[in-house]
Amino acid sequence: MIFNKCYQPVDKEIWQGRIDDTDDFTAFRWHQWIELIDLTDENLNPIVDKKQGFCFLGFRGDQGVKRNGGRPGAAKGPISIRRELANLPVRFDRETKLFDAGNISSSDASMEIQQEALALAIKKIIDLDLFPLLLGGGHEIALGHYNGLLKSKINNDQKPKIGIINFDAHFDLRPYPDGGNSGTMFRQIADQCQSSGIDYSYLAVGIQKCGNTVSLFKTADELGVDYILAEDITEFNILDILNKLDSYINQNDYIYLTICSDVFSSAFAPGVSSIQPLGIEPEIALNLIKHIMKSNKVISCDIAEVSPRFDLDNSTAKLAAIIIFAIINTLVGRE
Repeated sequence: MIFNKCYQPVDKEIWQGRIDDTDDFTAFRWHQWIELIDLTDENLNPIVDKKQGFCFLGFRGDQGVKRNGGRPGAAKGPISIRRELANLPVRFDRETKLFDAGNISSSDASMEIQQEALALAIKKIIDLDLFPLLLGGGHEIALGHYNGLLKSKINNDQKPKIGIINFDAHFDLRPYPDGGNSGTMFRQIADQCQSSGIDYSYLAVGIQKCGNTVSLFKTADELGVDYILAEDITEFNILDILNKLDSYINQNDYIYLTICSDVFSSAFAPGVSSIQPLGIEPEIALNLIKHIMKSNKVISCDIAEVSPRFDLDNSTAKLAAIIIFAIINTLVGRE
């Protein structure tokens, strides 16, 4: 009931774009190759006619951003990102499949119900033997996303070690006496892990000193959170960063990659709730993301906080699309 309350199949009209050829696969764009699936279809079975399959799922909500005192608008992010994905060129072979499972929406549901529905959707996608790629939406997406991965992996391992790598200007470790929001998810996950006896593993990449209180840095230290400051992410010390990523990845069985668009400089990502004039450069971040994907431990990804309301020429949505393009092509060995 919770799932049906929040779930919406995607409208095929969103996946439209230029057509260079209708027969030559090497001239195809993503909108010509995408297949739509309905997660409420009881006849859905694991997708077997593929070498690798990826499934998009939108998170059309930003209640957490509003609760956090941020600028709402990210609820329309999934539509904006899909429009940029539609015209991307197909660089993989026919054995790689793309699917779109629709959206988790917050039309009449609370953020907490939306997060529960998202967790169920993630498990459904993984049960179909597909790699989830989530399009946000506020960064409160992370709590539902993590819990969905936990639901999926706990069947085989009662205490799965899922490491979280979060590209973000903020720790999102704030206390939540009045309920969760888009700045509390990783504190909530830490508390869940403690109550369940599961190891909590979290690495934040791109943290801004000006965006986090001293108390949040103390909380990060108390919880054993690893982090890399934005000011330390330069091309001159890239090897040190890659070594730190490798060390973290090796400590975990699985990796959940989540990207908050406000980690990037506002010159490249103006369409976010909290802009960062001195955020990290996308090209450096992209190289780090590709490196993480090549570990073969990443089981799911999301991109959050794309807010069309504040975007300029869809540049933030285009950046999100390019990152997704790189993730897929890296996983299929084309990067």
